[in-house]
Amino acid sequence: MSTHWKYICQVTDIPRQGARRVARPRGLEVALFRTGTDAVYALLDYSPYKGGPLSQGMVFGDNVACPLHHWTIALASGQALAPDEGSTPTFRVHVDDGAVYLDANELAAHALTPTRPLAGPALRCT
Repeated sequence: MSTHWKYICQVTDIPRQGARRVARPRGLEVALFRTGTDAVYALLDYSPYKGGPLSQGMVFGDNVACPLHHWTIALASGQALAPDEGSTPTFRVHVDDGAVYLDANELAAHALTPTRPLAGPALRCT
């Protein structure tokens, strides 16, 4: 299967040591991360522990810390660092002359099953 790259944004549109979310027609968003050295990575915006939004985490080095439970996730592999276990799906990224592209086939069909945890009003105990 050939790769069809879809233009997403410019590298400078992603905050340095931050993230930008990319909506998809189906499935959860993809989080684009930019490191302090301008490397760009893409992960499903979903922590392997309870589904927290990784795009809201702190980027340090080539890792991101989940904002909910502080798990450290390697941006290149999506793998949680020890002592934590698990991984989040990665997406292929292509950067050309400052433009960021994602694989259109992956955006359409990769990692469609995870869902965001449900949140709701607090229960009143009587």
